[in-house]
Amino acid sequence: MPNSYAKDRFDHLPHSLERVGAHRAPGKKGRGWVALWWALGATVVLVGTGVVGLAVLNNNLSFELPGTTPTAESTAEPSVTPSDAAAATPTPAATVDPDVTVTVLNGTAGEGIARSVGEILEAEGWTIEALDNASTEDVETTTVYYAEAALEGAARGVSESLPGAEVLLSSDFADSAADLTVVVGTDYEPAE
Repeated sequence: MPNSYAKDRFDHLPHSLERVGAHRAPGKKGRGWVALWWALGATVVLVGTGVVGLAVLNNNLSFELPGTTPTAESTAEPSVTPSDAAAATPTPAATVDPDVTVTVLNGTAGEGIARSVGEILEAEGWTIEALDNASTEDVETTTVYYAEAALEGAARGVSESLPGAEVLLSSDFADSAADLTVVVGTDYEPAE
């Protein structure tokens, strides 16, 4: 029996073909890494989009009330007595400005409180931006929050419409769409 066969046309293939006989040549090295990098990039983009989306939703849906958790600032002793501060700074007069928008948050367990306060403020000439429930139902004192010192007169005007309401300069509701935020507490007594 002969060991060698005669050469024929199938033994002479051009090198440009990446075939060996009836089988394909081995794949190029490193091609598996391309798919891995694409998958990793897509994962990073999707996770990043999810984190940003949740952060945006969390900021829009969460109303944190100041005073519900004690902070180091609230327990510190003031360096100026209230009588000295009142004598040094004049108090702006209460004003009603229909261009100033107001958000009303119900900080009690009662139903329809934000709506009734909103109706009172609209009757007084205020523009109501939103009515909603606060993040807690155990707020004791009705408070009007304003973020800029220029809005103090307007905040005092709103507090005059709600007897017993306090006025507080705070950046806690600065992200709100409204200029002023009223958080209705359990001390609020609706007019009959």
